[in-house]
Amino acid sequence: MGGFKAAHGGELKDLYLKGEESEQEKSAAGEYKVWTLTTRQVCDLEMLLNGAFSPLERFNSQADYESILENMRLADGTLWPMPISLDIPKSLADEITLGDHIALRDPEGVLIATMEIEEKWLPDRAREAQMVFGTQDLAHPGVSYLFDHTNEVYVSGELNGIAPPDHYDFRHLRHTPAELRDYFVKLGWRRVVAFQTRNPMHRAHVELTRLASAQTEANLLIHPVVGQTKPGDVDHFTRVRCYEHAMKRSPEQTTMLSLLPLAMRMGGPREAVWHAIIRKNYGCTHLIVGRDHAGPGKDSQGEDFYGPYDAQEMVTQFEDELDITMVPFHQMVYVPERAQYLPDEQVKAPDTKLNISGTEFRRRLREGLDVEEWFSYPEVIAELRKTFPPRDKQGFTVFFTGLSGSGKSTVANALLLKLMELGGRRVTLLDGDVVRTHLSSELGFSKEHRDLNILRIGYVASEITKHGGIAICAPIAPYAETRRKVRELVEFGGAFVEVHVSTPLEVCEQRDRKGLYALARAGKIKQFTGIDDPYEVPKNAEVTIDTSDISADLGAHRVLVKLESMGFI
Repeated sequence: MGGFKAAHGGELKDLYLKGEESEQEKSAAGEYKVWTLTTRQVCDLEMLLNGAFSPLERFNSQADYESILENMRLADGTLWPMPISLDIPKSLADEITLGDHIALRDPEGVLIATMEIEEKWLPDRAREAQMVFGTQDLAHPGVSYLFDHTNEVYVSGELNGIAPPDHYDFRHLRHTPAELRDYFVKLGWRRVVAFQTRNPMHRAHVELTRLASAQTEANLLIHPVVGQTKPGDVDHFTRVRCYEHAMKRSPEQTTMLSLLPLAMRMGGPREAVWHAIIRKNYGCTHLIVGRDHAGPGKDSQGEDFYGPYDAQEMVTQFEDELDITMVPFHQMVYVPERAQYLPDEQVKAPDTKLNISGTEFRRRLREGLDVEEWFSYPEVIAELRKTFPPRDKQGFTVFFTGLSGSGKSTVANALLLKLMELGGRRVTLLDGDVVRTHLSSELGFSKEHRDLNILRIGYVASEITKHGGIAICAPIAPYAETRRKVRELVEFGGAFVEVHVSTPLEVCEQRDRKGLYALARAGKIKQFTGIDDPYEVPKNAEVTIDTSDISADLGAHRVLVKLESMGFI
């Protein structure tokens, strides 16, 4: 076993200005152009400034960026597998010349750092996705973020830290790398094994960490990610409460909980190497790497993006260079004959293996079913039930989409009245025309403005859903990509049910209650959906109805039946 190398060796970067120098730069920043950091960028900047991303001292230069993509190394040859880029809009980049400074502020306007612009370039994001994640499939959250949420221009230059981002939650559990290193030294912890997680900890996880600690003769650091993770993950507030319950099952003197403000990329093998470097910077000597470490799940064809042990193999490949020891683990299963958890490969017939998959566990929460105590602790389950009540208590969005005149608004209104007749839930109708009047009155009908209008509807619906209400939306929403973004927004806090009102164009034209099709045919309205602008038909709508052969009442009833079958009512 190696000594506590990370605590006593390896330079830890500290990019914060001190004293008068900090005050001077803070004053000067009032004259700089401002970039308001995204959630991911706040996480990345915090990790850069406090040394968690050592040896990095800045967002990647173009040379480092290219080398990371090609070789998993910085331009000087140092191992570094994940690009850490600062992306800004082209409109801002065009206003900046090399040598200018920009103020990097959080969404509340607080100055975090300043940066002198030394480079700016247009990256090939498709190439980045392929090189880093091995795919361009939008089902991969890292790829989706890169394509949908990343700005056009990357910039780099010298960073000057002013103040760390404020965290008002769980302050007693947040530590910088330097603080953790010092704490380990104070406690005399010469070996520390880190457990990386973005999910709640159940009994299998607790037993796995105990076994890893025993095998390595190391103290245990539970080091969960509380920055940006995979869309749909349990929020970190709930998870941390679950971790605190799980910690009560662990020896106090040998186990510690600390929160990591990392923005994950779900990059599988590359990300596992990245996690090892980060944990070394935090003073750890060992890292548990389990099955499908940092894996994003399945691709658009239903296949896993990465093999179950690809991450372990890649960390092993670089283990000598990483200067941190990997502790590999396979899946843990419960063996009732022994009343204990064991690694899957150690269980032989006739012993029985028990396990509850994540999908099955979520189903039991959703339907209010019992969860056996061998799987998790009652207090952990209680926390999760508070956040994830049964489906008939959850919020959801019903999103109608279809051509103008297809009958969307009529069916949506009928559904509204049926849901209000049932009672017990708050229901809000966000009709396309009403939203245009009250929320998007300044917008035109260009593709950009139509997309913005739909995203505004999606945002309002997501807030209603998150707080347990029902949102009914009835815009045209012609573009599949925009509808996907709305689904992603809503599903962060509840369920999304898409209803495609598939009434044919000729029927919609015959109705033409507002005379819009006639104006479009006459060329008086441009970019009209179905005439000179496309409508992209949904491929996987939960419900499809055609109002040319059924009434609005029957259409609404079909949606109601679907909602009932899904457990929402």
